[in-house]
Amino acid sequence: MASSSCSLKPGLSVSGFTGKTIAKPKTTQQNPQIHDFKTTQNFPDLSCQFLGKSLIISEKKNQPLSPAKFSVQAQTSYCVSKAMRWWEKTLKPNMIEIHSAQHLVDELHSAGDSLVIVDFYSPGCGGCKSLHPKICQLAESNPDAIFLKVNYEELKPMCHALNIHVLPFFRFYRGAEGRVCSFSCTISTIKKFKDALAKHNTERYCSLGEAKGLEESEMIKLASIGELSLNSPIPTLANNGLLEELVLEKMDFSNPLNVTPNNAMLVT
Repeated sequence: MASSSCSLKPGLSVSGFTGKTIAKPKTTQQNPQIHDFKTTQNFPDLSCQFLGKSLIISEKKNQPLSPAKFSVQAQTSYCVSKAMRWWEKTLKPNMIEIHSAQHLVDELHSAGDSLVIVDFYSPGCGGCKSLHPKICQLAESNPDAIFLKVNYEELKPMCHALNIHVLPFFRFYRGAEGRVCSFSCTISTIKKFKDALAKHNTERYCSLGEAKGLEESEMIKLASIGELSLNSPIPTLANNGLLEELVLEKMDFSNPLNVTPNNAMLVT
């Protein structure tokens, strides 16, 4: 059975009359989108159309009751069941869901010289949904490439730090070269994705060096907003003074001992 975190339960309850009155939604034949709410007890002639407007209820037609005499409560909840999660369907072994900025950094560095495609998507993005099956097919036909999927809704601070402003969006990384291209495309412009895949997924007989991953400036920005630990590997920062600058920025000078959150004392 498919699981879900909540259920869709629209309803309207009215209290304050002589008897208990419950209003339930009923779709009209003329317009399936208009709900005609009718009471189930004591007031068979009482009805109104609830379209997000003020709700007027009366014991007699055209004679609304004083607000002090009754109360109205409306509630609804919405969820996407697990069976409806399109972004989890038809995933291939070389497709990995990213759960944090540190997870992204680790996957990029551990990929070595393999081509890595970072796929930024959102569950509510129609273009992302229509493109997903094709991306899965391309992942299957390119098993040596690594596809990292980033859910924008779950990792917004990280996406903002990486300047992701349009979806779907893709970044291609290759070994020591780091990011080799980035672009947005849809199902109608999928050729752009295929061309980039063919260009950057060529076979290499030797590695050009350690995988570069994210740019230094991106790593610094992620660390400054707390998305990465200061202990994360950030190449060459110690040589150009940027690491010292970042540490000073994160220090609390109101503490005379300059004690970090892990109780380590910073000394010069």
